[in-house]
Amino acid sequence: MTLLALAHNVAMVEYEYLVLSFGREVGRADIRRTLTEHAEYGRWELARTRTYVGGRTRTWLRRRIIRPRRALSTSG
Repeated sequence: MTLLALAHNVAMVEYEYLVLSFGREVGRADIRRTLTEHAEYGRWELARTRTYVGGRTRTWLRRRIIRPRRALSTSG
């Protein structure tokens, strides 16, 4: 999923989102290890975490989409 966000009305910033779900049987250390790996190797950052009544944990990660800017044509 890709969403757009405004940054001080200067430029549009695009983010890509990844949603991870963990069952109640998964320990905190395992969740932390998984999130750390995604952050270090995939350049993801934590956007939101939610723990539900049944013990399931859902985590949203995001990373900025970097698009090269087009060069201006100077030919006349």
